[in-house]
Amino acid sequence: MINPGTSHKTVVCMKWGTLYSAAYVNVLFNACKKFISTPFRFVCFTDQATGLSSEIITRPIPEFGLGPENYRHGAWPKLGVFLPHEGLLQGRCLFIDLDTVLLGSIDELFDVKGDLVCINSRPWRYKEGSPRTGTGIFSFDAGQMQWIVEHFMKHPKSFVERYKIEQDFLHGEVPNICYWPEGWVVSFKYHARQPLLVDRFRPPRKPAVPARVLAFHGKPRPIDLIEPPPGNWDIFPHYGSGKVDWMVEYWNANQ
Repeated sequence: MINPGTSHKTVVCMKWGTLYSAAYVNVLFNACKKFISTPFRFVCFTDQATGLSSEIITRPIPEFGLGPENYRHGAWPKLGVFLPHEGLLQGRCLFIDLDTVLLGSIDELFDVKGDLVCINSRPWRYKEGSPRTGTGIFSFDAGQMQWIVEHFMKHPKSFVERYKIEQDFLHGEVPNICYWPEGWVVSFKYHARQPLLVDRFRPPRKPAVPARVLAFHGKPRPIDLIEPPPGNWDIFPHYGSGKVDWMVEYWNANQ
């Protein structure tokens, strides 16, 4: 149930350009309605609101001096969610990338403490080592992180050259980042895709509990598994073809 008035929870997403259609936003919105049990607000910052559900609160992408190249390379516009938005974002905020699939209740993600809670993708790739910050889904308190945008704006060109993408900037410049409990957010590439060669004969497997969120990063994207192009929808030497039933069911159930 969406509460457009006072709420202690806000889901935020961002859509610019044409890579992700309006359907991605609507599917995420409807999945949130299913997997959040208490009232929340759903806000989409976008340069094109056509086709979005009338229940979604839409606003222009926050402006803080980025050039077109910062929209094409790295997700720098995402930093704009930390700016003050005059009550638009309320309470605990959960930013979710559009190429994200919800697998179950995400109520507890709002309860994880920390000024900034992000994905730690290090266990996806390595058994040991320090955290590797990912921003496919992250949480923060509305109005409490404006300082990081102000910090970025002091030396924007320098930061873009040094970090290349916004999640590396946050990793390097925000102290004491917290991370989701291991297993709550999983990767399509590392947890759902079959191993090499096996992927030619078996479709991707749907992650099981305790996973609540499935993150896609790069190719393939969710729509490739739902409306597949001819041939291989994965990146060689990995291979995937045709529709993935459990992804089609998710998409159809939340359109």
